[in-house]
Amino acid sequence: MPSFDLLPGAAGSPVLLHVPHSARAVPDDVRGGILLDDAGLERELDHITDAHTAEIAERAAALAGVRPWRFVNRLSRLVVDPERFPDEREEMLAAGMGAVYTRTTHRGELRPADTDPEPLLARYFRPYAEAMTQAVAGRLAATGRAVIIDVHSYPAAPLPYELHGAGPRPPVCLGTDSFHTPPALTEAACRAFAGCGETGLDSPFAGTYVPLEFYGTDARVGALMVEIRRDVYMTEPGGPAGPGLDRLASALATLVDAL
Repeated sequence: MPSFDLLPGAAGSPVLLHVPHSARAVPDDVRGGILLDDAGLERELDHITDAHTAEIAERAAALAGVRPWRFVNRLSRLVVDPERFPDEREEMLAAGMGAVYTRTTHRGELRPADTDPEPLLARYFRPYAEAMTQAVAGRLAATGRAVIIDVHSYPAAPLPYELHGAGPRPPVCLGTDSFHTPPALTEAACRAFAGCGETGLDSPFAGTYVPLEFYGTDARVGALMVEIRRDVYMTEPGGPAGPGLDRLASALATLVDAL
C-alpha cells in the first residue's frame, strides 16, 4: 500500500497542494496496535479524517490555469500524523496526539500510553517527511520558490482533544506562520475565499507545515494552511460531500492562480 503520492503539476508551478489528513486507510499490522473495536475505529475515523479534502485539491488542480503539484497522504493520520513534530516540540503530545497518537479525539485510549512510536516513525513518518522535502526542493529548483498550501478541514463544534477550541470557528480558517506566510499570501487567500463565507486567521487552528530542512530558514518557501469548516461542504461526521465542495474547489483554484 503506497503511503503517499506526489502528483505532478505544471513544470513552472511553484505551488504544492499538501493533503495530509484526507485518507482513512490503516494497514492491517498497524490496526493490530489500535485498541478500538471495528465500530469504534470507524467512529474515530469519522471525527479525525479531513474528509473529501483530497477531492477538493484534485478539482482545484483541474480548474487552475497553471496546474499545481499535489502531495497526498494515502494513509490515515491514525497511522502517523505527518504534520506533527516528531519530538518534544509538539504541543499535541499533551493530548496524546503527537506524531503517533495514543488518545482519540474524545480523549479515549487509542493505543497504550507506553507505545514505542519509533517503528511507525521509521516506517511511515520519516519517508513521508523526506519525500515532502524533495518535493519542495523540486519546486525551488524549477521555479526559484515554493508555496505550500495545506488543505484541511475541521468540525463545526470543537472536539475534546482540541487545545485551542474556544476561539472563533469561521467557515474558512487560514493558518499562518510569521516567517513563511508573507502578507501578500494571506491577502490572496482572503480574496480567493471571500465567496465561501467569513475567513479568519489562526483560530481554531494556527500555523503552517514546512519541512524541517526549510523551516524558519528559507524565505523562498511560503506556506499557508487552509482549514475549511466541515459543515460548509459535507455532512458531519464522516458523511457525504455537498454542493459546497465545488465552490471551495473553485476558490482554491483561484488562490493557486493568484500565486
